Amino acid sequence: MRKTLLLLAPVLLLSACSWGITMDDAAKNVRTAWSGDVSSCRDLGKVTVSVMDHVGPVDRNTITVRDELEVLARNEAAKMHADTIKPLAEPTDGSQPWGAYQCGSHQITPAPSSNNRPANSPGAPGNAQTFPVH
Repeated sequence: MRKTLLLLAPVLLLSACSWGITMDDAAKNVRTAWSGDVSSCRDLGKVTVSVMDHVGPVDRNTITVRDELEVLARNEAAKMHADTIKPLAEPTDGSQPWGAYQCGSHQITPAPSSNNRPANSPGAPGNAQTFPVH
């Protein structure tokens, strides 16, 4: 039993690591349009980013993996001079495709929602921003 715990401890500790993924300075200006309309933006291409989603038999935290994928996508989009990214699919096996767009001063409009809250009310879809936890 004790031997098993000693063998599992490093795996569990590694599963919580952020793997040293940091956002570049230029990427801080790249927005994420989770469900916004980017049809009036200029499509600059597609980037596919990937991270380790498991260490051995242990799956890493899904939120951490998604945050790291977003950071990597924003870093790559900044290199393409994009100011907006949008996920093109859900993450699969630690990999996710993203669209890179140049929207300039164009505000991304959120997708229509089924609730009746005004667009500027607290908690309305499209009024929240997420940032990776460091």
